Amino acid sequence: MLTAIIVEDMPDALQLLKSDLEANHPEIKIIDTAQSVVEAAKSLRNTEPDILFLDIMLGDGTGFDVLEIFPDLKSKIIFVTASDEFAIRAFKFAAIDYVLKPYSNEELAQAIAKAKKQIQPNKERLNILKDTLSAPEQKPDKISLHTLDKIIIVGLDDIIRCESDSNNTIFYLQDGQKIFVTKTLKYFADMLKHYQFLRVHQSHLVNLQCISAFIKTDGGYLMLKNGENIPVSVRKKNEVMEILDQLHR
Repeated sequence: MLTAIIVEDMPDALQLLKSDLEANHPEIKIIDTAQSVVEAAKSLRNTEPDILFLDIMLGDGTGFDVLEIFPDLKSKIIFVTASDEFAIRAFKFAAIDYVLKPYSNEELAQAIAKAKKQIQPNKERLNILKDTLSAPEQKPDKISLHTLDKIIIVGLDDIIRCESDSNNTIFYLQDGQKIFVTKTLKYFADMLKHYQFLRVHQSHLVNLQCISAFIKTDGGYLMLKNGENIPVSVRKKNEVMEILDQLHR
């Protein structure tokens, strides 16, 4: 039997999650609920649950405020957030799992299964999530990258390019480091397209700040500031020229 506390400021959403857990997850015992940072703090002072279902936006603060009050909390956290483009992007940048409202029974079950296995996100990853959520229009400073055996945090400006390797991605950094990440190039292309990264080829995603020239001959390719040449696909050629032209006006 696992214990759980639900922190959710919307009464209907709280009751729905409580009912779903009681109906479909008898292995989880809900020992308390809270609808604010203050209520959550009171509850967590009395007991530490195995799982904490934590909403991001609360009436008197945020879920991060709860975590700052209890920096040594050992509970596995399942973040529950509204379906929002910026929120989704923020969680991906921090490489932290989440459940989107409204969620299906399958999505909830998957989140619980992951929570049972997951390593708690460290303070730096939580800070990435917090900063990206609080300033969705700004370019994030850092991103968390899942490798086969660890999570590495790198600066966005330190990334020169990304290259597809089957269903994985290789990140090439300014210091010469290569990081093999267990996500597809499309995953990162969709995430980084708002922050001056451009997919110029089926296999290549490039930081626009690292381009020194576009060579139109030999089918078209990019010269990077580190001396590398990166091919540009035929269908991307016009887009690349237009974007580079805009950057240098």
